[in-house]
Amino acid sequence: MKKRNLVLTVAVLGIAAGAAYMTRASWMGGGAATAQTPRPRVISVDLAKAERKSVPVDVDAIGQVTPISSVALKSRLETTIVSVHFEDGAKVNEGDLLFMLDARQIDAQIEQAEGVLARDQAQLEGAQRDLRRYTELVGKGATTQVNLDNAKTQSDVLIGTIKADQFALENLRVQKSYTVIRAPFAGRISAANVKVGNFVRPADTQPLAVINQMAPVYVTFAIPQRALVDLRDAMGKADPKVIATIPGHQRSESGKVAMVENAVDATTGMVTVRGIMNNASETLWPGTIVQTKLIIRSEDAVVVPTVAVQRSQNGNFVFVVKDGVAKVQPVKVDRTFQGSSVISDGLAGDESVVVDGQLLLSEGSRVELRARKAGA
Repeated sequence: MKKRNLVLTVAVLGIAAGAAYMTRASWMGGGAATAQTPRPRVISVDLAKAERKSVPVDVDAIGQVTPISSVALKSRLETTIVSVHFEDGAKVNEGDLLFMLDARQIDAQIEQAEGVLARDQAQLEGAQRDLRRYTELVGKGATTQVNLDNAKTQSDVLIGTIKADQFALENLRVQKSYTVIRAPFAGRISAANVKVGNFVRPADTQPLAVINQMAPVYVTFAIPQRALVDLRDAMGKADPKVIATIPGHQRSESGKVAMVENAVDATTGMVTVRGIMNNASETLWPGTIVQTKLIIRSEDAVVVPTVAVQRSQNGNFVFVVKDGVAKVQPVKVDRTFQGSSVISDGLAGDESVVVDGQLLLSEGSRVELRARKAGA
């Protein structure tokens, strides 16, 4: 009997609870229904403006710095080093004295040649006196014509001998000039490979030192053949700009295109371009690998931050915000430039595009500008 009463009690309580739930709207005064109405979701995003401005058409490449002039200094004589007049790695100017070589042997040869020249000049003077005397005697009938002819021949022989003596003497003076080695142009010199007292000769494979011109310098790099036509067109109108930057540093040098190779490499499809850089501060060092940027021309275009461009199966798109609502706008990206994308189709400029928060957006999503943190 008690068990039956317990079952009836539970059943009555269950029916009462169900009735109370079904009639909750009346006894709660309708407030619960009002509280459950969902509020439209608003997504916080960061926005940026699409801008129409002049942007360069450029090509990035890896290049190498090469000196315009480089000379390996070598001795043209077999002699010894008398003195070295520079510090290793120093900057030298054109005409600076670098090495002095032993010239004593050549000095002796020059003195000997000068003595031979003086002797032959004295003999010429005697021959010319004889020629004048025989000329007078022939006119008086006091000597034969043969003597006059012999005197003239002797004079002519000595004139030729003196010319040979003079040329020999000049050659020795030129040889002596080789004992003084000067800088042929301004630049930086390497460490000296010889010291005072070292014996040097023309057959030596190792140079005395090497001088590289530092300003200006060449930067050589390769660009794809697809950019060749635009580059050649630009060279006919202006000087395309070349910027070379040392990797890992912000220091760079700018210059212009000096030369385009006359053939495209058939194996790579690349063409070699050489830029000439002023390099007055010697930022670029010969042999350095640099990042180069060839600016072919500038053109007016619409740009947006690259982070605003999203990709889907249908192509690239951006979220354009107008009146607090996000809209999917398909775009065509022509190229990228310093963190910005150049839009060739889809935007006219001055639109507000989403640059952060796109993952939560869809067509028609309501958005609000994200609050900036203090100091941001």
